[in-house]
Amino acid sequence: MREQLQTHIEKMVQQCVSHTRSTAQSFNKMEIKKEGLQRRSGEIIKAQATGKILSLGEEKDDVRSVKYNVHLKYLIKQKGHFYMEEEIETRMAEFYKGILVEDKEVNVYEDSAGNFEEEAVKEEESLERISYQYNRLKAVQYAERWWNSNNPAYQSFEVDCTNYISQCLHAGGAPPRGYPNRAQGWWMRSNNWSYSWTVANSMRWYLPGSKVGLRAREVSSPDKLLLGDVICYDFQGDGRFDHTTIVTGKDAMGMPLVNAHTTNSRMRYWAYEDSTAYTPNMKYKFFTIVADE
Repeated sequence: MREQLQTHIEKMVQQCVSHTRSTAQSFNKMEIKKEGLQRRSGEIIKAQATGKILSLGEEKDDVRSVKYNVHLKYLIKQKGHFYMEEEIETRMAEFYKGILVEDKEVNVYEDSAGNFEEEAVKEEESLERISYQYNRLKAVQYAERWWNSNNPAYQSFEVDCTNYISQCLHAGGAPPRGYPNRAQGWWMRSNNWSYSWTVANSMRWYLPGSKVGLRAREVSSPDKLLLGDVICYDFQGDGRFDHTTIVTGKDAMGMPLVNAHTTNSRMRYWAYEDSTAYTPNMKYKFFTIVADE
C-alpha cells in the first residue's frame, strides 16, 4: 500500500507542472489551482510532496481504508515574482484486495459540521478604554512560525483556524479582554476561552462590533487588506461563517496570500477556490485591524 500511495503522490506532483489537463477526480483540485493561477498570469514551476500515513482501517470485504497526510509545496511564478505556497492535505485512500481504487481529500469542515459550540457574543455594558498598537510584522512572523504546528502554550482543536488566527493577533499586540465570560470579549486562559477566540462565526461578528481593544473595520475588497489583516469565509453562503485566515503576503497583482489552520496552509491565494469546502455560494468578509493612533 505504501508503494502505491507513493506512486500516486508522485503523479500528483507531476500533474502540478503538467500543461495537460487530467480528468482524474483525485487531481481535480490541482486543475482548479492551475486554472486559477493561469487567470492571474501565474504558474506552478516546481512542486514537491511528502506523505505520512495517519491510520489504517480494519479490512472488511477485502476493502481497507488508509488515512494519510500529504505536505505539498508549490513554487509559483507570477509576472516575474516567485513565492512558495505550502499546504497539508488530509486524504483518504481505499484499497480493494490490496489495490488502490479511490483517493480523495477529506473535507474537514464537512466532517465537523454540527460540532460547533454555542457562540452568542455580547458586548460589555461598561467598556474601559484599552490602548494598544498592532504590530503587523509580529503577527505575520507568528503566523509563519506556527502555520504547520500547534503552540503548546495554547489549547488546540480539530477545527483550529480561528484559534490560530487569535494567537496571531495576540502576538501582534492585541490585548485579550472579557475573562471569564465566554460570551463577552476575546480571550483564552488555561482551559477556558471566549467563543470569539475559537469560533469562526463569533470572530466574524466580534471584530467589527468591538469598541475597545481588538477591533476591525470591514473593507469592500481583498486588495485593500494589509499584512496581518483577517478574512472570514462563509463556505455555504448561509450566513454562518466557517473559516478564518490571516494575510501574510501579497502576490504580484497585490492580492492577499493567507495562512491558516485546520487545513494547514501558508501563502495560499485568498479566494480558496481550490478548497474542498468551496461552493459557488461562498461569501467573504474582509477586516482590517484597527489600533490606537
